[in-house]
Amino acid sequence: MKLLEARIREDGLVLPGNVLKVNSFLNHQIDPELMNTIGQEFAHLFRDDNITRILTVESSGIAPAIMTGLALHVPVLFARKTKSSTMNNSLYTADVYSYTKKVTNKISVDQKFLLADDNVLIIDDFLANGQAVSGLLEICRQAQANVAGVGIVVEKAFQTGGQLLRDQGVRLESLAQIASFADDQVHFVGEVVE
Repeated sequence: MKLLEARIREDGLVLPGNVLKVNSFLNHQIDPELMNTIGQEFAHLFRDDNITRILTVESSGIAPAIMTGLALHVPVLFARKTKSSTMNNSLYTADVYSYTKKVTNKISVDQKFLLADDNVLIIDDFLANGQAVSGLLEICRQAQANVAGVGIVVEKAFQTGGQLLRDQGVRLESLAQIASFADDQVHFVGEVVE
């Protein structure tokens, strides 16, 4: 998605440790116009998959997930990283390690919102080592829900997550695939580096 790649080049900042800071438009301050375009693109990619529910993890996946849900006219469910006092014990849970925060969170979803007859589209903002998506896939397995695919806004293709999912036979659609951060610059998969 050229619009997204241009925005990453313009406003993204490469930090030490293979971290891309895009907090001016994706995961702190949100650009609603860009999120709408992202949601429309995911809806287009999965339009023939009879999606019944979008699943993401709080918090940075929520914006692209909501816009995708709006475009597909389906509910959006997000896995919580902390158990709310209003959540009962009927939960699907999984442990997820955060690459950027260096912590493990137990994510959870109320069982009444994820059903065995659901056809789920998982949406997230970043894919690096695949931990968040793997946790969401585990939650779908517990619910016996079908996963139609995974939509990722930004995939760090030089890390293991994308290949891990593809090796498992998961359909993965990434809107921007980063090949490297060589020379502290973003280099996308498929571009010619001079």
